[in-house]
Amino acid sequence: MKETKPITEYSDEEIISNEKKIKILTIMLMVFLILLFLSTMFLTFKKGFSALTVVPIALLPILIMNINNWNKLKKEKADRNL
Repeated sequence: MKETKPITEYSDEEIISNEKKIKILTIMLMVFLILLFLSTMFLTFKKGFSALTVVPIALLPILIMNINNWNKLKKEKADRNL
């Protein structure tokens, strides 16, 4: 596995770059999870429960991890006055 260094060891450019990437990806994931949730709820009411109904709930921890990483990068960016 690839060793990742702690956020405090990132250079200024890496922090800015990673924060932009995580921000975009997290917002996209949030939008797609909302759309997926709404579509599975519609299908559940229309056709009944299926295994796909739990997919948005199963993907929720990934969104939470991304939000936590984004907040850590924002905090480090603020600490360095970038």
